[in-house]
Amino acid sequence: MNYHAALAHFPKITYRRYRLLAAYFNHLSDLWQAKFPDLIDAGLEEKIAHEFLAWRHSHSLQAIAINLQKLNIKTISLSEPGYPPLLKEIADPPHTLFYRGILPKPEDYLLSVVGTRKYTTYGKEACETLVSELVGVGIKIVSGLALGIDGIAHQTTILNGGITYAVLGSGIDRGSIYPREHASLVEKIIENGGAVLSEYPPGFGATRYSFPARNRIVAGLSRGLLLIEAPERSGALITARLALDYNREVMAIPHSLTSPTGQGNNNLLKLGARVILNSNDVLESMQLTTTNL
Repeated sequence: MNYHAALAHFPKITYRRYRLLAAYFNHLSDLWQAKFPDLIDAGLEEKIAHEFLAWRHSHSLQAIAINLQKLNIKTISLSEPGYPPLLKEIADPPHTLFYRGILPKPEDYLLSVVGTRKYTTYGKEACETLVSELVGVGIKIVSGLALGIDGIAHQTTILNGGITYAVLGSGIDRGSIYPREHASLVEKIIENGGAVLSEYPPGFGATRYSFPARNRIVAGLSRGLLLIEAPERSGALITARLALDYNREVMAIPHSLTSPTGQGNNNLLKLGARVILNSNDVLESMQLTTTNL
């Protein structure tokens, strides 16, 4: 029985609470016999302890395992080999990842490519050009499956025979995929050797808070992040700033001074992001050459 996967179905299991429980109980299986005083001694708040006990009473471990198998969803936890090593380095990594497809190998070179939903022709062409060239030399692309630049990055990767990984702010079962317009893209990503992944269990619908949380995974998975196009306020810019916090290589394409959809890029460049004019700039920023890919 995968107790990490089961625990990840509890809606209130933050990374901080997971660490408290993992430190207190010798094995997570003990959590399923724990009583209220044990949970309090482990460090859970009283309200959360009561909620967990009620949730545990109404959710069967066997039913959770059967449902995951039925949906062809696999999981990997922080304590298991194969968990993405760079993601472990961030301050609050997901304690369990749900995924369909094949996860990247530790030696793979991943680049996160993000941008606005309301893209311009310039942004689309820049994304297609850079991603196709980078995929051609072996870079694997990570993005958030959103409409706009994210979807273009995934689609361009597939069209050029590359491998891409989509991080969702929803469950990864077919009924929960968000946005629905990319349901078929999800299947293509998997068919072409990539994966869709999420910290949320099957059946979880996307929420306002799940997207900012998703962004930290997009930033944390990769060695570098490329911002294609973003206005001053956008989720893509938040992801880029997270990548800066994680000490990743952060890169951005410059935009016109009068472009409202590119001001986030220009502001990020002022903060020290690497100016990207071509795919070689990306490789140099990540200290890569075609011989070590």
